[in-house]
Amino acid sequence: MQKILNKISPKFRSKIFKNSFWGVAGSLTQNILLSLFYVLIARHYSVEDFSEYLIANSLYQMIVAFSAMGLGHWFIREIVNIENKSELAAKFLKMQTYFGLFFLIVNIILALVLYENPTVQKLSILFAINIIFDNIIYSIKNINIAQFAQKKTVTVLSIEAFAKFGIACILFIYPFNIVILTILLVITRFITLNLFLKIGSADGINLMGFWKVKLPLDFIKNILSKYWPFAIIGSAYVVYWKSATLIISKMLPLSAVAHYENSFKIFSLAQLIPVVLSSTLLPKFVEYSKNQDTEGLKSLYHKVFLFCTIYGLGAFTFTYSFADEILPLIFGEKYADSAIFTKEMFLTMLVFPTSLVQANILIALKLEKLDMWFNINSILINTTLCLVGLSFWSSLSVVNYSIFISFAVFHLSQDIVLLKNKLTSLSHILLFIIGTASIVLTYIFLSKIISPYLLFIGLWVIVAAIVMLFLYQKKWDLSLKVKE
Repeated sequence: MQKILNKISPKFRSKIFKNSFWGVAGSLTQNILLSLFYVLIARHYSVEDFSEYLIANSLYQMIVAFSAMGLGHWFIREIVNIENKSELAAKFLKMQTYFGLFFLIVNIILALVLYENPTVQKLSILFAINIIFDNIIYSIKNINIAQFAQKKTVTVLSIEAFAKFGIACILFIYPFNIVILTILLVITRFITLNLFLKIGSADGINLMGFWKVKLPLDFIKNILSKYWPFAIIGSAYVVYWKSATLIISKMLPLSAVAHYENSFKIFSLAQLIPVVLSSTLLPKFVEYSKNQDTEGLKSLYHKVFLFCTIYGLGAFTFTYSFADEILPLIFGEKYADSAIFTKEMFLTMLVFPTSLVQANILIALKLEKLDMWFNINSILINTTLCLVGLSFWSSLSVVNYSIFISFAVFHLSQDIVLLKNKLTSLSHILLFIIGTASIVLTYIFLSKIISPYLLFIGLWVIVAAIVMLFLYQKKWDLSLKVKE
């Protein structure tokens, strides 16, 4: 690791560490508070009310993922090479506001067409208002990433998270219905937007009055014509998960929506570290690619890949061993059945962290269109398997296994491209597949005859010993030698 650090300038290294620290620390704080908010409302409201809330929220999240058109990656890449950063930032915000207005209307129409439930319709209309606020906030967050000012993003979003947690706490003192809760959340989001505009943007970039900047229609058309694949790439992750919620809401009982979302809440906490790590390293991947430093890109990629592989295995084995105890404790006994579905969902954690890293590598190589088609292909596989499977088996397990299979195909597609670009080797790909499968199958088999505590601790003592031996033999050089 020291060799890698020595190759990076002290100034840039400091920015990476600070940006990563605030990204991880802030996301952890926010996710803990938002998870507590989620748990409190799950415990307070009935399964039916909670499920209706989740359906409306899932539809909104899926639409808002498209509304930004995935242009955060484009912005990060462009702002590095432009002198007038404030003007570009203002255009970005204004463009996102227009997109937000359009997709607000789309959200409302879909809610009215898909659902006859009046509560779901009311909640969906309220959530749709957030799309405009979210698009502007999305823009500012990407400005801060590009300018290494994640601390400001963390400050504002932490305030919002505390506010939402406070609202959930009030429920147990002065109960109110799910519609009032949603109204309060929309108001909170509006306040968050104003905080971002006043104190939450990077130094040297003035965002107040961004709506006054001239934004020719040709500029928007030019951006969309060149970078529309980012809309697919940027929304694919949310579509993976939230489209499943909508399918479940139409084909399974309402309780299945709650079980699925409970599982996803645990999953979203587990995927926090690889998400932050990958997004923080994207500018460095882009720099290596721009300088045509293939060896540097390959070296950094394999180091991060190794970490993400170990992390994914750790998350799966922990969940498989202890979900039966943890889930009822968190959500209450009425959601005890969420445990088995959480174990199934965490199969995806075996490939998710590394596929996320590989997706950013493809973006750095300017292969975003190819990555877009991989995403589309995986979404189609996921949706098809869900619809066909649920037609024969009315079980939430069908959805979880469909997501895992589609992610595995996505990962393999990336592997093939990286192999062609000489950033990995066939032996490395096979080692990942065979090694992961062997460890997981052995772990599942041994879990039937060995105490979960003993098995989990035993496995990771062995893994730690192997890693330490590896590091010692390499004299603390984390390089992976890739054979061409």
